[in-house]
Amino acid sequence: MSPAFTGSAVRVLIVDDSAFMRVALSRMIACEPGLEVAGTACSGSEALDKLRSLDPDIVTLDVQMPGLSGLETLRAIMNYFPRPVGMVSATTEEDAEDTFQALALGAFDYVPKQLSATTLDILHVRNNLIAKLHAAADARRPSESPVSRRPVRRATSHQEPASCPALVAIGASTGGPKTLLDILTPLPRDLSVPILVVQHMPAGFTAPLAQRLDSLCSLAVREAVDGEPIRPGVVYIAPAGWNMTVERFTAATTVIRLDSRPVSNCPHMPSVDVMMKSVAETFHDCALGIILTGMGSDGAEGMKAIQLHGGTTIGQDEASCVVYGMPRACAELGLLHRVLPPCQIPGYILTTVGYRKQA
Repeated sequence: MSPAFTGSAVRVLIVDDSAFMRVALSRMIACEPGLEVAGTACSGSEALDKLRSLDPDIVTLDVQMPGLSGLETLRAIMNYFPRPVGMVSATTEEDAEDTFQALALGAFDYVPKQLSATTLDILHVRNNLIAKLHAAADARRPSESPVSRRPVRRATSHQEPASCPALVAIGASTGGPKTLLDILTPLPRDLSVPILVVQHMPAGFTAPLAQRLDSLCSLAVREAVDGEPIRPGVVYIAPAGWNMTVERFTAATTVIRLDSRPVSNCPHMPSVDVMMKSVAETFHDCALGIILTGMGSDGAEGMKAIQLHGGTTIGQDEASCVVYGMPRACAELGLLHRVLPPCQIPGYILTTVGYRKQA
């Protein structure tokens, strides 16, 4: 039975073969108002038993477990006990690939499994975990909640720009990896524009994400490198921990710049706002900005800059978002020329850039 969230505390089942992680995660959750630990399990099979007996609201699930693996357990949960599942993952290449598969199978999000003795590391993991558990609960609350009743402007009063985009800038967070796959897979190898992507991710995940997308898409997908010229038909993903901007030397030469220095009022590294503002200032009315599913409001200032410079702005529709946060922030500010589901975004890109299939 899938849970229906109410005003009571959200009950979390913790599944991890490590006793240390079960204790650490339990303590983090138990101290947070609005959350409580429904129980713990040390294996996938025990987790399925606990789901039957405890009926928790949310599950945190280790990716790598002996016996019934995290992916096998996730499949069973989604088939028989559907509810939000957050994967707890290490940042090795193998774990990252399994995490992306978990997201494709329906996992809500993931939390990096990096705990050390330092208070800073523990606090970082705790804040990340708690934020995503609350987001999972909020995403499944009834639609009549006060937040959903706030007025949202679906498009701006400005006429959609007629300029042909020379670059596409995409920002995403929670739910982004699967949505990016849905958008990038249909695009052809001979696309006439480059695509820049900022996907909120911890260190160790952006390179495997680029490799996974590259193996599944016709377009070339790579993790961005400082000083690299941007080329048509290539997707550049900002590395975790680095802000990505663009710098134009000539009309035909624009390069990527990466900077690890924090930017005030930008809590994310990489930041969608930083990337999109740079694109707006460089490409003006020839920029196409797309904001996808994610928590928070990163990207609103960047989309505003693209709009003010005469570019085109697209937001993902609420129904298809895992978390309708970043697109909502742009919609409420009237920054979107169009609101589309991911399945319609590739066609819009091709039409807008004037794509003609080569014979």
